[in-house]
Amino acid sequence: MQETQQLFLDDAYLSTAEGQVTAINDRGGILLDQTCFYATSGGQPGDVGFFEREDGSKIEVAATVNGQSKAEIVHVPANEQAVPEIGERLALHIDWARRYRLMRMHTACHLLTVACPYPITGASVGENESRIDFDMSEAVDKATISEKLMELVHGNHPVFTQWIDEAELEANPGLVKSKNVRPPRGSGRIRLVCIGDAGSVDSQPCGGTHVTETGEVGAIHIGKIEKKGRENRRFRIRFGELPG
Repeated sequence: MQETQQLFLDDAYLSTAEGQVTAINDRGGILLDQTCFYATSGGQPGDVGFFEREDGSKIEVAATVNGQSKAEIVHVPANEQAVPEIGERLALHIDWARRYRLMRMHTACHLLTVACPYPITGASVGENESRIDFDMSEAVDKATISEKLMELVHGNHPVFTQWIDEAELEANPGLVKSKNVRPPRGSGRIRLVCIGDAGSVDSQPCGGTHVTETGEVGAIHIGKIEKKGRENRRFRIRFGELPG
């Protein structure tokens, strides 16, 4: 297994970096010693973009996924792209406009779990619309939830990450909001995404990318709330003001 240093864990705003090719897998996927490309995980899509070779030519990257484990990141080239050499150094360029929208949206999803504090049964982050499914039976008004979301956005709370050990997570099970999915164990530590001074607004395990202040999320609203079963409701989050 080829472990990849995941630069986005410490700096989500790193849109370019350098990496050295460590392997090409049997499907043509490119593995590097380090990368700023986020791999599909936790409901957030992986990055796309391109690699630049020393001669100035480009290798378009159509997807980024995990390999045999979360520690291995595979960059999937688009069709008919050149194959780099093992040991070759590449300049890595993510599609920043797309990534930044996903960062804003993923942060908005965390804010929704504050505005609507119920167990999460599913989630998917998108560029223009995201969804979160909650284990809840009562109906709520989308305008009321949208207003709570915007209060959190306008509060411009800091967003930051911190690491805790697995024992600390075991001692604080309330940090995990997902009903069905548990944070990956085995590394000895867990990454928390925290919102507010000292995590006063929210703290939960997450490996995704986020903005550094809630104000960066911008205008956001609940476009639709759907009933999915007797005790499950799906919230669709969209950018922009709530339509009148």
